[in-house]
Amino acid sequence: MLSRFLLPLTSLLPVLVSSQTPVENNALGTPNLVHNGSFTKGTPGWVSKPSGTVQDGMLCVIVPANTTAKASYIQTTQNFTQIKNDIYYLNFTAYAAQPVNIWIQTNGYDPSAGGAPVDPNLNTTQVPLTTIPGPFSFIFSPANQENNSTLTFFLGGSNNLTNEICLSDVSLHRINRLPYFQDTGRAIKINQLGYLPNGPKLATLVSKSNSSLTWHLKNSSGTSVSSGRTFPFGNDTSSGVNVHTIDFTNYTSIGANFRLQIDGSEPSYPFAISDQLYTTLPQDAMQFFYQQRSGIAIDAELVGSQYARPAGHVNVFPNQGDVVTPCQYAWESNVTYLEPWTCNYTLDVSQGWYDAGDQGKYVVNGGISTAQILMAYERTLWTTNNTLQYKPVSDGSLRIPERYNGYPDFLDEARWEMEFMLKMQVPANSPPQLFNGSYIDMSGLVHHKMHDNQWTPLPTPPNLDPKRRELHRPSTAATLNMVATAAMSARLWGLFDADFAKRCLDAARVGYAAAKANPAIYAPGTDWDLGGGAYSDDDVRDEFYWAAAEMYITTSEAQFENDVISNYYYTANASTLFPDGGFGWSSMQAIAQLNLAAVPNNITGRNAIIKSVMTGADQYIAIQQTQPTDVYITSYPWGSNSNQLNCIQVVATAYDISRNTSYRTSALSGMDYIFGRNAISQSYVHGYGTKTSSNIHSRLYAAELSRLIVQDPIVPPPPKGAMAGGANESPADPPADDVLKGCVGQFCYVDDVNSYSTNEVAINWGSALAWVASWASNH
Repeated sequence: MLSRFLLPLTSLLPVLVSSQTPVENNALGTPNLVHNGSFTKGTPGWVSKPSGTVQDGMLCVIVPANTTAKASYIQTTQNFTQIKNDIYYLNFTAYAAQPVNIWIQTNGYDPSAGGAPVDPNLNTTQVPLTTIPGPFSFIFSPANQENNSTLTFFLGGSNNLTNEICLSDVSLHRINRLPYFQDTGRAIKINQLGYLPNGPKLATLVSKSNSSLTWHLKNSSGTSVSSGRTFPFGNDTSSGVNVHTIDFTNYTSIGANFRLQIDGSEPSYPFAISDQLYTTLPQDAMQFFYQQRSGIAIDAELVGSQYARPAGHVNVFPNQGDVVTPCQYAWESNVTYLEPWTCNYTLDVSQGWYDAGDQGKYVVNGGISTAQILMAYERTLWTTNNTLQYKPVSDGSLRIPERYNGYPDFLDEARWEMEFMLKMQVPANSPPQLFNGSYIDMSGLVHHKMHDNQWTPLPTPPNLDPKRRELHRPSTAATLNMVATAAMSARLWGLFDADFAKRCLDAARVGYAAAKANPAIYAPGTDWDLGGGAYSDDDVRDEFYWAAAEMYITTSEAQFENDVISNYYYTANASTLFPDGGFGWSSMQAIAQLNLAAVPNNITGRNAIIKSVMTGADQYIAIQQTQPTDVYITSYPWGSNSNQLNCIQVVATAYDISRNTSYRTSALSGMDYIFGRNAISQSYVHGYGTKTSSNIHSRLYAAELSRLIVQDPIVPPPPKGAMAGGANESPADPPADDVLKGCVGQFCYVDDVNSYSTNEVAINWGSALAWVASWASNH
């Protein structure tokens, strides 16, 4: 999910941009760019409106009553240069006679000329001043080169009271950044977590040699326990380097700290061979969701003290949501929808998961995420796998508040998001709302998303988010996502909580009818830059197929079977159902087909549906066999790691249905890429492997930027089990723009907290990991 990057260190806070090494205070690379920031020489270097006076080392301005936010200001008069993608550290002290929020900008804004700033590099609103002088600090990375910058403090205006605002100790430094060098790790690329004794064991060697080379598998004492010859592959188009394959599948002895080595070369990172290899992964992958929860305090006893935090977005100051949440202002939505849509109600849309590095909540992405977690649980009900060692989805398996409540923990966690999606439904008998120039009844539809009306700085603890939280217009896609997941929840919760199951099914029926009555209310791609991402979708045939499928599996009612059969995807070929590169939130026909094939039901033509899953898996395996790192993808888009994992889900489901071990072998080999068998030896799951993604982009886990300023970060690093989005051939953020120009495939990744296009977390990526982890732990 696209996020802005800006760091206020006052509220709690910090993160890193391109250096992989923590930088201490002495890294401040320039003298103070602000002249006379302590006002020891009076006001030279500054201009203010109204004209201010220096009192006790502070420049104070009287803000008249009944003025707008930008009518009064304090601004530097000596311009300075801001270098694109560098890092700047702003400090100041300020207070107000009456508490007020001020606005800070850098760039060539000239208030006296009345001109608007052009893409201000620092643009932070609602900086809260109190009557007590307080220090403020911000780190920001300019997205634009600006050779004639100014620093402006807009003083917040006043309603009917005159205010006095005082400022001092202003400093702005550029922080020296170490040159970035991409660490590609060891020449032998392995699954850094390890391998199963009875599973495939493959590694990839980067070597200029075109001849077969001798490899040795060495145990923890350095003794060779197996050896063989590499298989030269040639040029790997996904990385542009020459590679070999090492196959040591025949070695099955259990142990730790194994290494592979080519004669005369550096050994690989250590790895294990263990039948308990993936035992803890499901718990850690699911722990990510608990820590992404909105509307609940995160308990130190469950996550450790560094990850504990107060409840966020419960309408406690400075929060402006989510218990009472209004719709967008008409003037805001007019920019997006080209018409002034709004509504006349507020909704309690608390609960749910924060989507990604931001703190928005999006129904379409919540849909696939909830579905995959529910599928991980439901799989244990229908699978014929007699080798299950344990069920990682059972009650007490996760570190969540609901553990040991008598309900399966995976259902408990999914319910937190399901409760939010149910709350996003437009109330019955609501007044008509504007769509395409007409007012229509949207009762029963579901709001597409809710989030802040402006981007918040990185990081921002949820309980300190001061932005206005808003509902965006309902959409057909969001409604059908709610319908499908509510239908799944109804059938799975029916054995545990009949009341909740009924509430889910009732909401699903209402939503399904509303979606059929309004089949083309689309979320536009223009709704992406007012504090959240768009998740635009103008083809909802897949959502209709999925919703009808889940309603039929749950109810066995003919109307839903008829809707499945009449849908475009019912007769589509496998390559349409399971697209190249994997499915995602915009291609939910794959989820529908997997459940129609795997979950017991009497749908007409089910054998053909099952066959399509096998064919889809075969197509992915055919691609995998052309890739030396056993990936199913040939391109690397935003969130590519989830694409790989979603392909694994298809292949693994084919194994669960058919018991054909070739699918199992393929799926297990496919996991190697995520844990380090890739061009840069990167284990993308934090805490799993030697070289893991550590500087993940998130408002919750932005520890690295703080290390530029202080030794001990105020915010934590990512938790164990958090997964980065991965290589992106179209990087779209300052760090990636800076260091990934011309990158090839698997090299298009930077472990940098500001690289939201390669290094962000997201719930739909985490849910893909959770499903695959749960499946792998059974093997």
